[in-house]
Amino acid sequence: MSNISQDVVAAAGILRQGGLIGLPTETVYGLAADATNTNAIKNVFQAKNRPADHPVIIHIASLNDLDKWAVDVPEKALVLAQQFWPGPMTLILKRRPQVPDIITGGQDTVGIRFPAHPMAQAVIQALGQAIIAPSANRFGHISPTCAQDVIEELGNKVDLVLDGGACEVGIESTIIDCHSDGVRILRYGMLSEAQILQALTQPLTRSHQGAPRVSGALALHYAPVTPVRLVSADQLDEAIGHLQKNQRKFAVLAYQQENNYHCPYWFTMPAQPQDYARCLYRQLRAADHLRVDLILIEAVPSHTAWVAVQDRLNRASFAGENMRQKCWHDFK
Repeated sequence: MSNISQDVVAAAGILRQGGLIGLPTETVYGLAADATNTNAIKNVFQAKNRPADHPVIIHIASLNDLDKWAVDVPEKALVLAQQFWPGPMTLILKRRPQVPDIITGGQDTVGIRFPAHPMAQAVIQALGQAIIAPSANRFGHISPTCAQDVIEELGNKVDLVLDGGACEVGIESTIIDCHSDGVRILRYGMLSEAQILQALTQPLTRSHQGAPRVSGALALHYAPVTPVRLVSADQLDEAIGHLQKNQRKFAVLAYQQENNYHCPYWFTMPAQPQDYARCLYRQLRAADHLRVDLILIEAVPSHTAWVAVQDRLNRASFAGENMRQKCWHDFK
Protein backbone atom coordinates (compact mmCIF):
# COMPACT_ATOMS: atom_id res chain seq x y z
CA MET A 1 0.00 0.00 0.00
CA SER A 2 1.23 3.47 -0.87
CA ASN A 3 2.56 5.79 1.80
CA ILE A 4 0.98 9.13 2.62
CA SER A 5 3.57 11.79 3.35
CA GLN A 6 4.35 15.50 3.27
CA ASP A 7 7.95 14.97 2.17
CA VAL A 8 8.32 17.07 -0.99
CA VAL A 9 11.98 16.12 -1.46
CA ALA A 10 11.17 12.40 -1.35
CA ALA A 11 8.31 12.93 -3.79
CA ALA A 12 10.56 14.78 -6.24
CA GLY A 13 13.11 11.97 -5.92
CA ILE A 14 10.49 9.38 -6.85
CA LEU A 15 9.52 11.41 -9.92
CA ARG A 16 13.17 11.78 -10.91
CA GLN A 17 13.53 7.99 -10.81
CA GLY A 18 10.49 7.49 -13.04
CA GLY A 19 7.97 6.80 -10.28
CA LEU A 20 4.45 8.13 -9.76
CA ILE A 21 3.09 10.25 -6.93
CA GLY A 22 -0.30 11.49 -5.80
CA LEU A 23 -0.06 15.28 -5.83
CA PRO A 24 -2.41 17.85 -4.29
CA THR A 25 -3.46 20.82 -6.39
CA GLU A 26 -6.07 23.47 -5.69
CA THR A 27 -8.49 21.67 -8.07
CA VAL A 28 -8.16 17.91 -7.43
CA TYR A 29 -5.34 15.49 -6.61
CA GLY A 30 -3.26 14.50 -9.64
CA LEU A 31 -1.31 11.37 -10.53
CA ALA A 32 2.04 12.98 -11.31
CA ALA A 33 4.97 11.89 -13.46
CA ASP A 34 8.00 13.65 -14.95
CA ALA A 35 6.76 15.25 -18.18
CA THR A 36 10.02 14.34 -19.96
CA ASN A 37 9.90 10.64 -19.01
CA THR A 38 7.82 8.81 -21.61
CA ASN A 39 7.91 5.49 -19.73
CA ALA A 40 6.64 7.13 -16.56
CA ILE A 41 3.84 8.82 -18.49
CA LYS A 42 2.87 5.46 -19.99
CA ASN A 43 2.64 4.11 -16.44
CA VAL A 44 0.21 6.92 -15.57
CA PHE A 45 -2.04 5.89 -18.47
CA GLN A 46 -1.82 2.26 -17.40
CA ALA A 47 -2.53 3.00 -13.73
CA LYS A 48 -5.62 5.02 -14.63
CA ASN A 49 -6.70 2.76 -17.50
CA ARG A 50 -6.75 5.97 -19.55
CA PRO A 51 -7.29 5.83 -23.33
CA ALA A 52 -4.06 6.48 -25.26
CA ASP A 53 -5.60 9.28 -27.33
CA HIS A 54 -6.83 11.21 -24.26
CA PRO A 55 -4.34 14.07 -23.74
CA VAL A 56 -2.90 15.05 -20.36
CA ILE A 57 -2.03 18.48 -19.03
CA ILE A 58 1.51 19.70 -18.36
CA HIS A 59 1.96 21.45 -15.00
CA ILE A 60 4.67 24.11 -14.71
CA ALA A 61 5.94 26.11 -11.74
CA SER A 62 6.63 29.42 -13.49
CA LEU A 63 5.18 31.45 -16.31
CA ASN A 64 8.73 31.52 -17.67
CA ASP A 65 8.46 27.79 -18.40
CA LEU A 66 5.61 28.26 -20.87
CA ASP A 67 7.92 28.61 -23.87
CA LYS A 68 9.60 25.29 -23.08
CA TRP A 69 6.41 23.46 -24.08
CA ALA A 70 4.49 25.82 -26.37
CA VAL A 71 5.44 27.79 -29.46
CA ASP A 72 3.96 30.96 -30.98
CA VAL A 73 2.16 31.79 -27.73
CA PRO A 74 -0.38 34.50 -28.63
CA GLU A 75 -0.83 37.71 -26.67
CA LYS A 76 -4.33 36.69 -25.56
CA ALA A 77 -2.86 33.61 -23.85
CA LEU A 78 -0.23 35.70 -22.09
CA VAL A 79 -2.91 38.09 -20.87
CA LEU A 80 -4.88 35.20 -19.36
CA ALA A 81 -1.76 33.61 -17.88
CA GLN A 82 -0.60 36.84 -16.26
CA GLN A 83 -4.03 37.43 -14.73
CA PHE A 84 -5.09 33.94 -13.65
CA TRP A 85 -1.89 31.96 -13.04
CA PRO A 86 -1.12 30.35 -10.73
CA GLY A 87 -4.64 29.03 -10.56
CA PRO A 88 -7.31 26.66 -11.92
CA MET A 89 -6.87 27.49 -15.63
CA THR A 90 -5.41 25.35 -18.43
CA LEU A 91 -4.39 26.93 -21.73
CA ILE A 92 -4.44 24.99 -25.00
CA LEU A 93 -1.55 26.19 -27.15
CA LYS A 94 0.48 25.11 -30.17
CA ARG A 95 2.96 22.48 -28.98
CA ARG A 96 6.68 22.46 -29.46
CA PRO A 97 7.80 19.57 -31.71
CA GLN A 98 9.70 17.86 -28.87
CA VAL A 99 6.59 17.46 -26.68
CA PRO A 100 5.90 13.69 -26.55
CA ASP A 101 2.86 12.55 -28.54
CA ILE A 102 1.63 10.60 -25.51
CA ILE A 103 1.06 13.93 -23.71
CA THR A 104 -0.90 15.52 -26.55
CA GLY A 105 -2.77 12.48 -27.78
CA GLY A 106 -0.97 12.93 -31.10
CA GLN A 107 -2.40 16.42 -31.63
CA ASP A 108 -0.52 19.58 -32.55
CA THR A 109 -1.72 21.28 -29.36
CA VAL A 110 -0.74 20.96 -25.71
CA GLY A 111 -2.54 21.82 -22.47
CA ILE A 112 -0.49 23.71 -19.86
CA ARG A 113 -1.34 24.79 -16.31
CA PHE A 114 0.47 26.60 -13.49
CA PRO A 115 -1.15 25.21 -10.30
CA ALA A 116 -1.62 27.40 -7.25
CA HIS A 117 -1.18 24.77 -4.53
CA PRO A 118 2.15 25.45 -2.77
CA MET A 119 2.97 21.74 -2.46
CA ALA A 120 2.48 21.20 -6.19
CA GLN A 121 4.73 24.17 -6.93
CA ALA A 122 7.35 22.91 -4.48
CA VAL A 123 7.46 19.45 -6.08
CA ILE A 124 7.89 20.84 -9.60
CA GLN A 125 10.61 23.20 -8.40
CA ALA A 126 12.40 20.42 -6.50
CA LEU A 127 12.24 18.18 -9.55
CA GLY A 128 13.49 20.99 -11.78
CA GLN A 129 11.11 19.85 -14.48
CA ALA A 130 7.46 20.10 -15.47
CA ILE A 131 5.11 17.23 -14.67
CA ILE A 132 1.93 15.75 -16.03
CA ALA A 133 -0.78 15.25 -13.43
CA PRO A 134 -4.19 13.99 -14.59
CA SER A 135 -6.63 13.30 -11.76
CA ALA A 136 -5.43 10.46 -9.53
CA ASN A 137 -8.37 8.15 -10.10
CA ARG A 138 -9.43 5.36 -12.39
CA PHE A 139 -10.44 6.82 -15.73
CA GLY A 140 -13.97 8.25 -15.70
CA HIS A 141 -14.44 7.89 -11.94
CA ILE A 142 -14.86 10.57 -9.29
CA SER A 143 -11.76 12.74 -8.99
CA PRO A 144 -9.97 12.63 -5.61
CA THR A 145 -9.97 15.69 -3.38
CA CYS A 146 -7.92 14.36 -0.45
CA ALA A 147 -4.94 12.04 -0.05
CA GLN A 148 -6.98 9.08 1.18
CA ASP A 149 -9.12 9.22 -1.97
CA VAL A 150 -5.98 8.60 -4.05
CA ILE A 151 -5.15 5.47 -2.04
CA GLU A 152 -8.73 4.28 -2.44
CA GLU A 153 -8.61 4.77 -6.20
CA LEU A 154 -5.11 3.59 -7.08
CA GLY A 155 -3.64 1.70 -4.11
CA ASN A 156 -0.10 0.48 -4.78
CA LYS A 157 -0.13 1.80 -8.36
CA VAL A 158 1.20 5.05 -6.92
CA ASP A 159 4.53 5.14 -5.06
CA LEU A 160 3.76 8.00 -2.68
CA VAL A 161 0.85 10.32 -1.96
CA LEU A 162 1.60 13.82 -0.74
CA ASP A 163 -0.98 15.04 1.75
CA GLY A 164 -1.76 18.68 1.07
CA GLY A 165 -5.17 18.71 2.73
CA ALA A 166 -8.55 19.01 1.05
CA CYS A 167 -8.59 20.70 -2.34
CA GLU A 168 -9.71 24.32 -2.18
CA VAL A 169 -11.52 24.46 -5.55
CA GLY A 170 -12.72 20.86 -5.69
CA ILE A 171 -13.33 20.40 -9.42
CA GLU A 172 -10.99 20.41 -12.41
CA SER A 173 -9.53 23.49 -14.10
CA THR A 174 -11.19 25.62 -16.77
CA ILE A 175 -9.66 24.67 -20.15
CA ILE A 176 -9.32 27.53 -22.63
CA ASP A 177 -8.32 27.02 -26.26
CA CYS A 178 -6.01 29.82 -27.42
CA HIS A 179 -4.11 28.08 -30.21
CA SER A 180 -6.21 29.45 -33.10
CA ASP A 181 -7.66 32.85 -33.95
CA GLY A 182 -10.48 32.72 -31.42
CA VAL A 183 -10.71 31.92 -27.72
CA ARG A 184 -13.10 29.22 -26.54
CA ILE A 185 -13.82 27.34 -23.34
CA LEU A 186 -13.46 23.59 -23.86
CA ARG A 187 -14.10 22.56 -20.25
CA TYR A 188 -15.81 24.71 -17.65
CA GLY A 189 -14.26 25.18 -14.24
CA MET A 190 -14.57 27.65 -11.38
CA LEU A 191 -12.67 30.30 -13.34
CA SER A 192 -15.80 31.70 -14.94
CA GLU A 193 -16.62 32.89 -18.43
CA ALA A 194 -17.31 36.36 -17.01
CA GLN A 195 -13.80 36.56 -15.54
CA ILE A 196 -12.26 35.43 -18.82
CA LEU A 197 -14.24 37.97 -20.85
CA GLN A 198 -13.27 40.75 -18.48
CA ALA A 199 -9.59 39.97 -19.07
CA LEU A 200 -9.84 39.85 -22.86
CA THR A 201 -10.66 42.41 -25.54
CA GLN A 202 -12.44 39.87 -27.76
CA PRO A 203 -15.58 37.76 -27.41
CA LEU A 204 -15.41 34.01 -26.96
CA THR A 205 -15.89 31.61 -29.86
CA ARG A 206 -18.94 29.41 -29.28
CA SER A 207 -18.35 26.77 -31.94
CA HIS A 208 -16.41 23.66 -30.95
CA GLN A 209 -15.99 22.54 -34.54
CA GLY A 210 -12.41 21.36 -35.04
CA ALA A 211 -11.59 21.85 -31.35
CA PRO A 212 -8.73 19.79 -29.87
CA ARG A 213 -9.52 16.82 -27.64
CA VAL A 214 -9.05 17.76 -24.00
CA SER A 215 -9.17 16.08 -20.60
CA GLY A 216 -12.53 15.44 -18.97
CA ALA A 217 -14.71 16.22 -21.99
CA LEU A 218 -16.33 12.82 -22.50
CA ALA A 219 -20.08 12.53 -22.03
CA LEU A 220 -19.69 10.09 -19.11
CA HIS A 221 -17.06 11.26 -16.65
CA TYR A 222 -16.54 12.13 -12.95
CA ALA A 223 -18.97 9.32 -12.18
CA PRO A 224 -19.50 7.13 -9.14
CA VAL A 225 -20.13 3.42 -9.56
CA THR A 226 -23.68 3.94 -8.30
CA PRO A 227 -26.16 5.22 -10.92
CA VAL A 228 -26.92 8.94 -10.60
CA ARG A 229 -30.16 10.70 -11.50
CA LEU A 230 -30.69 14.46 -11.58
CA VAL A 231 -34.14 15.78 -10.76
CA SER A 232 -35.49 19.30 -10.50
CA ALA A 233 -36.58 20.66 -7.11
CA ASP A 234 -40.25 20.21 -7.96
CA GLN A 235 -39.65 16.56 -8.91
CA LEU A 236 -37.74 15.65 -5.78
CA ASP A 237 -40.79 14.74 -3.66
CA GLU A 238 -42.20 12.47 -6.34
CA ALA A 239 -38.85 10.79 -7.01
CA ILE A 240 -38.28 10.07 -3.32
CA GLY A 241 -41.83 8.78 -2.99
CA HIS A 242 -41.33 6.30 -5.85
CA LEU A 243 -38.09 5.02 -4.38
CA GLN A 244 -39.52 4.62 -0.89
CA LYS A 245 -42.66 2.93 -2.18
CA ASN A 246 -40.54 0.36 -4.00
CA GLN A 247 -38.25 -0.08 -0.99
CA ARG A 248 -35.17 1.09 -2.88
CA LYS A 249 -32.01 2.04 -1.02
CA PHE A 250 -30.94 5.49 -2.15
CA ALA A 251 -28.98 8.59 -1.20
CA VAL A 252 -29.97 12.21 -1.81
CA LEU A 253 -27.82 15.27 -2.50
CA ALA A 254 -30.03 18.36 -2.19
CA TYR A 255 -30.06 21.98 -1.01
CA GLN A 256 -33.01 21.56 1.28
CA GLN A 257 -32.83 19.92 4.67
CA GLU A 258 -34.04 16.35 5.09
CA ASN A 259 -37.16 17.49 7.01
CA ASN A 260 -40.00 15.00 6.66
CA TYR A 261 -38.49 12.73 4.03
CA HIS A 262 -37.13 10.26 6.60
CA CYS A 263 -34.22 9.36 4.30
CA PRO A 264 -31.30 7.75 6.15
CA TYR A 265 -28.75 8.92 3.54
CA TRP A 266 -29.26 12.64 3.02
CA PHE A 267 -26.46 15.06 2.09
CA THR A 268 -27.39 18.73 2.41
CA MET A 269 -25.46 20.67 -0.24
CA PRO A 270 -24.29 24.30 -0.03
CA ALA A 271 -26.30 27.06 -1.70
CA GLN A 272 -23.28 28.84 -3.21
CA PRO A 273 -21.54 27.44 -6.32
CA GLN A 274 -17.98 27.73 -4.97
CA ASP A 275 -18.90 25.88 -1.79
CA TYR A 276 -20.90 23.30 -3.71
CA ALA A 277 -17.98 22.61 -6.06
CA ARG A 278 -15.57 22.29 -3.14
CA CYS A 279 -17.57 19.47 -1.53
CA LEU A 280 -19.22 17.86 -4.58
CA TYR A 281 -16.76 15.00 -5.19
CA ARG A 282 -16.39 14.34 -1.47
CA GLN A 283 -20.15 13.95 -1.07
CA LEU A 284 -20.51 11.89 -4.25
CA ARG A 285 -17.78 9.57 -3.01
CA ALA A 286 -19.44 9.26 0.41
CA ALA A 287 -22.76 8.44 -1.22
CA ASP A 288 -21.07 5.87 -3.48
CA HIS A 289 -19.59 4.16 -0.41
CA LEU A 290 -23.11 3.45 0.86
CA ARG A 291 -23.69 0.93 -1.96
CA VAL A 292 -27.19 2.23 -2.55
CA ASP A 293 -29.29 1.51 -5.65
CA LEU A 294 -29.34 5.14 -6.79
CA ILE A 295 -27.91 8.56 -5.97
CA LEU A 296 -30.62 11.17 -6.42
CA ILE A 297 -29.35 14.73 -6.94
CA GLU A 298 -31.41 17.90 -6.91
CA ALA A 299 -30.48 19.85 -10.07
CA VAL A 300 -28.49 23.05 -9.55
CA PRO A 301 -29.62 26.48 -10.81
CA SER A 302 -29.20 27.32 -14.49
CA HIS A 303 -27.36 30.56 -13.66
CA THR A 304 -23.94 30.98 -15.33
CA ALA A 305 -22.20 30.85 -11.94
CA TRP A 306 -23.24 27.19 -11.74
CA VAL A 307 -22.21 26.09 -15.24
CA ALA A 308 -19.10 24.15 -14.12
CA VAL A 309 -20.97 22.29 -11.37
CA GLN A 310 -23.81 21.58 -13.76
CA ASP A 311 -21.31 20.20 -16.27
CA ARG A 312 -19.87 17.77 -13.70
CA LEU A 313 -23.30 16.60 -12.59
CA ASN A 314 -24.46 16.06 -16.16
CA ARG A 315 -21.40 13.95 -16.94
CA ALA A 316 -21.64 11.98 -13.69
CA SER A 317 -25.26 11.09 -14.47
CA PHE A 318 -24.89 10.40 -18.19
CA ALA A 319 -25.40 6.80 -19.27
CA GLY A 320 -27.08 7.19 -22.64
CA GLU A 321 -30.75 8.18 -22.90
CA ASN A 322 -32.11 4.67 -23.33
CA MET A 323 -30.16 3.29 -20.39
CA ARG A 324 -31.14 6.21 -18.19
CA GLN A 325 -34.83 5.84 -19.03
CA LYS A 326 -34.70 2.09 -18.42
CA CYS A 327 -32.91 2.58 -15.11
CA TRP A 328 -35.52 5.07 -13.88
CA HIS A 329 -38.39 2.90 -15.13
CA ASP A 330 -36.98 0.01 -13.08
CA PHE A 331 -36.71 2.19 -9.99
CA LYS A 332 -40.36 3.24 -10.35
